[in-house]
Amino acid sequence: MAHLTQNPADKERFICIYPVYINSKKTLAEGRRIPSEKAVENPSCSEIRDVLTAAGLNVLVESKMHPREWNRDVQFRGRVRVQLKQTDGSFCQDKFTSRKDVMFYVAEMIPKLKARTQKSGGGDMSSQQGEGGKKSKKKKK
Repeated sequence: MAHLTQNPADKERFICIYPVYINSKKTLAEGRRIPSEKAVENPSCSEIRDVLTAAGLNVLVESKMHPREWNRDVQFRGRVRVQLKQTDGSFCQDKFTSRKDVMFYVAEMIPKLKARTQKSGGGDMSSQQGEGGKKSKKKKK
């Protein structure tokens, strides 16, 4: 018997979403599960949790690691469990009928989070300056 319970509302039956699944920085071999153009740059568990909680889904965060995640950093830790089905087997929400639906939704919504929109503005500027610095050093040689 693979599962201890057949009840879809039990925590063991919630689907797992690791940040790796929707990380645009990862390759398919490293665990990404959706197309890179739809994926998000380094999503965190808390971002996934915030998006799904806001969508009205039942969410749990566990301190687990994805087996292919070599970085043991806290930022990459964690796994989100999501309840897709109710006790009677019907879906909690009609727009989420599969893992893929949930992943695509999360990847679409994370860039719209307030924390993301503020962070990305600052991050872009600093990375551009860094690249500019590198270019000028090359010219000096």
